[in-house]
Amino acid sequence: MSEEHYLELSENPVQFEHASSVNNVFFDEANKQVFAVRSGGATGVVVKGPDDKSSVAFRMDDKGEVKCIKFSIGNKILAVQRTSKSVDFINFIPDYPHTEFTQECKTKNASVLGFCWTNWNEIVFITDQGIEFYQVFPDKRSLKLLKSQSINVNWYQYCPETAVILLSTTVQGNVLQPFTFRNGTMSKMSKFEIELPVVPKPAKLSLSERDIAMATIYGQLYVMYLKHHSRTANSPSAEVVLYHLPREGTCKKSHVLKLNTTGKFALNVVDNLVVVHHQSSQTSLIFDIKLKDPDCAVNTHQPVLPARSIHPYRIPLSGPAVVPSQPPVPCQLYSSSWSVFQPDIIISASEGYLWYLQVKLPPTVNLLQDKGKLMDFLLRRRDCKMVILSVCSQILDGGDKGSLPVVATVFDKLNQVYKEYLEAEQTYTAVRTMHNTD
Repeated sequence: MSEEHYLELSENPVQFEHASSVNNVFFDEANKQVFAVRSGGATGVVVKGPDDKSSVAFRMDDKGEVKCIKFSIGNKILAVQRTSKSVDFINFIPDYPHTEFTQECKTKNASVLGFCWTNWNEIVFITDQGIEFYQVFPDKRSLKLLKSQSINVNWYQYCPETAVILLSTTVQGNVLQPFTFRNGTMSKMSKFEIELPVVPKPAKLSLSERDIAMATIYGQLYVMYLKHHSRTANSPSAEVVLYHLPREGTCKKSHVLKLNTTGKFALNVVDNLVVVHHQSSQTSLIFDIKLKDPDCAVNTHQPVLPARSIHPYRIPLSGPAVVPSQPPVPCQLYSSSWSVFQPDIIISASEGYLWYLQVKLPPTVNLLQDKGKLMDFLLRRRDCKMVILSVCSQILDGGDKGSLPVVATVFDKLNQVYKEYLEAEQTYTAVRTMHNTD
């Protein structure tokens, strides 16, 4: 069965002190850092990033419960939110004053929902009444408002890779307003509406931030909407609806991923594949939006492979009390204490682990019987060459010898990719030659 697990957790997870009554755990999606804050920071804050080189430890005065804590890019300035009205800042730049300074939100009677760093010295406050874009001056210990926008906000999401903030607006929450940030400028993108399965009467908040995620797939930004099944809307199972969000122009519904079941789900994106975790069955599905399904309507996709669990993971025991013969403890997969973050992160705050989700290609060879479809799938993946060679070997001289049409299909697809590579190389050479002769 282990040969069938096509998803696995990274071998060397980021370890941190697990959440408890005295230790609060926060995650910053931009820097991929976990913050363990003990007693409001008075007895220590430990920050761990994807590689241990970026581990930072410090203390700060306990000035109340920490609601949100994040470093700016490069760990230069720390921002801490303790109240619904303001954000505190501490310099971590050498030779700069280390004393805290504070910025209150400008909008009267507004509550700060959270904040996002968009640069090492640029920050956005998101309030229930709009957004405020600031430049931070660490030497002067002050902030300057660059731009603000009034809009009623229910909740927000941030995609650090594209510096896009998505605001949920209107009573139902299903009108989404994106903003993009670049080089000190804030630009309003076209707002769009998520189609709800049922429109409530009277109107009430119906779109939860749990059911929305943003991710880059094949170089394009998508808003992924987890559309739950509805008895009244005649939709027998849940689906994931992908809305393509271009830099210019309007956001359009572009793909539908059929989950063929109901329940609690969570989303990741790994190697341009949308991974949907299903809690009750403790399995995951993967979708490739570039694979065309002849049995489906245009841009409607079925899972590429049958549902399978993530590969079992054992937590190695560590510390002075460990007996050498003590076996590692199996980790509870699909735990209700798991938190999933984009694109490929899974965190267990109760156990103190951060993993990266990974795709294992070898098991896909026997799970995907259609060799043409298998080649289309493999050719779009990272680290695919050895697996493709094993497929070629299998259809030529293995126990699963392929018929001539199957062999022809596989090699046609390989030749097509090689032809595109050669053409791209020739174009590149021609352009360089032109530049050199100018």
